[in-house]
Amino acid sequence: LLLPLFTIFILSMAMRQTPLTCSGHTRPVVDLAFSGITPYGYFLISACKDGKPMLRQGDTGDWIGTFLGHKGAVWGATLNKEATKAATAAADFTAKVWDAITGDEVLTLAHKHIVKSVNFTQDSNCLLTGGNDKVLRIYDLSKPEAEPQEIAGHTTAIKKALWCNNDQQILSAAEDKTIRLWDKNTKEAVKTLSFDASVSSMEYIPDGEILVITYGRTIAFYKAHSLDLIKTVDAPASIHSASLHPEKDFFVAGGDDFKLYKYDYTTREEMESYKGHFGPIHCLRFSPDGELYASGSEDGTLRLWQTAVGKTYGLWKCVLPGEFT
Repeated sequence: LLLPLFTIFILSMAMRQTPLTCSGHTRPVVDLAFSGITPYGYFLISACKDGKPMLRQGDTGDWIGTFLGHKGAVWGATLNKEATKAATAAADFTAKVWDAITGDEVLTLAHKHIVKSVNFTQDSNCLLTGGNDKVLRIYDLSKPEAEPQEIAGHTTAIKKALWCNNDQQILSAAEDKTIRLWDKNTKEAVKTLSFDASVSSMEYIPDGEILVITYGRTIAFYKAHSLDLIKTVDAPASIHSASLHPEKDFFVAGGDDFKLYKYDYTTREEMESYKGHFGPIHCLRFSPDGELYASGSEDGTLRLWQTAVGKTYGLWKCVLPGEFT
């Protein structure tokens, strides 16, 4: 039987959000990243204090493999768009580049202190790193023996570093309570933003050139090219991470109170909130198709959440009254 659209809408509204729980890690999950959409779907990598970053199928959370080789907590992890390369940043003073298909270690890049952030250029030829030695480094992956380019200026540890503006500029967030926009060629800071608290997360949205940051209880949106403020939203608790939906209709945020918050991007009104983790939420990201978002927590798990609750997608199966399976 076919149900009227209004009835289907009411049923979907009444459905509870049921996340998929991805176990395997033994310590807090502190970073995650999705690949782009490939002929084989999309993929998810997670960084964990257990030192064992994991690769999963993005839409189901199914474990594919673990990258073994770090000798300390892994603080950052990323995939290139094609999901052929992975990079990780760790407390063992190294960043590593991996073959994401075979799981083999390709390069180990020695640093002078803990590495917190890794990010590929769009063509995957260069890797940007940042960490506790306060220096940004750009490695040419086609010349592994060459010394990296270095950019200095932050006065404390760098927490996140991202390419932007077609890889011509770099965004960095540090514990010195600043975000800086750098010119890749001149290595000079184009603009600096200062805050009253350390920035806990930073997401760059190339489509629309939007920068999403969190600090304290605030989720803020900036124009990435100019660092001009677009809007801010204050949450009920300290927020560690936020992510904007690809279509920019809404965004999600999570932090100290174990809750996920969903907000309307235009009106800034809270749409819903719910718990699922048993510890603070450290990282959040939408999948490249916008159908789900992933969260990583102090409780050692990743969880996948549906954007449209009740829709058949991945491992979620929706059977409406009158339908047969």
